[in-house]
Amino acid sequence: MEYKDMIEQLTSLINNNQLISATISQPRAKSDEIKRIRLKPVELQGVYHIQFEYQYERILKHDNIELSGIPAKIDFLLQQFRQVQAEFKEEKIHIQLSKKFKILWKSERVVTKTVVNLSHNRKKNYLLDEDTAYPFLIRLGVQTPDGKVKKQKHDKFRQINRFVEFIDDALDYLPKDRPVRILDFGSGKSYLTFALYHYLHIEKGLDIKVTGLDLKKEVIEECQQIANDLNYDNLEFLVGDINDYNEETSVDMVVTLHACDVATDMALARAVKWGAKVILSVPCCQHELNTQLNSPSLDVMLQHGLVKERFAALATDSIRAELLKLVGYEAQLLEFIDMEHTPKNILIRAYFTGKRPTTGEQEKYKAFVEFLGAKPFLEKELQNYL
Repeated sequence: MEYKDMIEQLTSLINNNQLISATISQPRAKSDEIKRIRLKPVELQGVYHIQFEYQYERILKHDNIELSGIPAKIDFLLQQFRQVQAEFKEEKIHIQLSKKFKILWKSERVVTKTVVNLSHNRKKNYLLDEDTAYPFLIRLGVQTPDGKVKKQKHDKFRQINRFVEFIDDALDYLPKDRPVRILDFGSGKSYLTFALYHYLHIEKGLDIKVTGLDLKKEVIEECQQIANDLNYDNLEFLVGDINDYNEETSVDMVVTLHACDVATDMALARAVKWGAKVILSVPCCQHELNTQLNSPSLDVMLQHGLVKERFAALATDSIRAELLKLVGYEAQLLEFIDMEHTPKNILIRAYFTGKRPTTGEQEKYKAFVEFLGAKPFLEKELQNYL
């Protein structure tokens, strides 16, 4: 198959409204900032589009393109990437391009046809279905006994589903040949801990052992009772502090949600030392840098307390992501839930790749913290790994 014919055949499938989803990956240039692009059909104001989600090392960007622009877009991307995996209504295809643009095209017929949901701003296509009764959501008061999401709990249901999306994205980084060890620091009322257990163990069939840790004894006791009632045998809740938990030598996933100030850094450091393959962290109350900031060039901005607080929070999370990168992780800062619900909506997602930083990346980090006058707690904790 010639390159031109491949482009025509691929774009024809897309333009005939056949696409379910696709991923373009394997950038030709190692320096390419875009790691992969995911495609899916969406309907915007009654017009059929293809949404392109560009996955950079730390951020996601989206572009919605009408069908008339698809051939040129696909051609442009496949000049830069070497692999396409796509699912259409009647077939799945895999395309591999060599360095000299020789083409390997594999096709597999689809027996069970998938119905495409084109909704974009209407009903969300959740991983946890809106019309399905889930025992843990009923028990936690998010759903009624017949499986309807309670009116006052829709925001919580959206948050839970957003978290499950992150869990689903992390599946490739978790072991499949042995039990998966997961720790949740600061689990609180544990909506997300239960969601994690349900999705990985019940829906995906993974052998997992999950521990939720929190300082509030009454909350822990209640969560443990719910786990017992649901027969979640490998989900336990313990009273304890991040600093005092020394029961593990190796962990596969560490979750930390709204751990205040340097408690987040303690959890991140523990995750690195345990060799965690996946880290999901939503920080809270980043005070440390606020008290350290000493950069006269920023005085015009930092003279305002509110602005200083927000800048310190953003800079703190940027430093955390960069430090994780310097110790071998692919780290991104992502939106957890919409800003309209809470300003504390940044999630740090990190996957261990073992990639060593370049001298330039190390120098860039050093220059940034020196410019701010920062002495990050996490840097001290990870000193032996940097």
